[in-house]
Amino acid sequence: MTIDVNAAYRPSDDIVARDIEGELIIVPLVAGIGDMEDELYTLNETGRAIWSKLDGARPLSAVIVEIASEYAADEGEVERDVCGLVEELAKRRMVVATGE
Repeated sequence: MTIDVNAAYRPSDDIVARDIEGELIIVPLVAGIGDMEDELYTLNETGRAIWSKLDGARPLSAVIVEIASEYAADEGEVERDVCGLVEELAKRRMVVATGE
């Protein structure tokens, strides 16, 4: 799966995500989402920051610029990290490109 930095991504309608005591918990609502062994998924602080910007309105490239600015990090490294997370979430059908 290739992630398009010019596409906008949003959480799938097939999951519920909640922030519980500082931890983002993602719960699949239908069978076939994520791994069969796991029922709940969590994201660390950086993952939560990325997740919060996946609103389906702005392209991933804008999310990358925002995260790089917020963390004062190299944009190339941030792009690799953001694309890696979005790719993993998309494979698990937890995020979808807008229009899908």
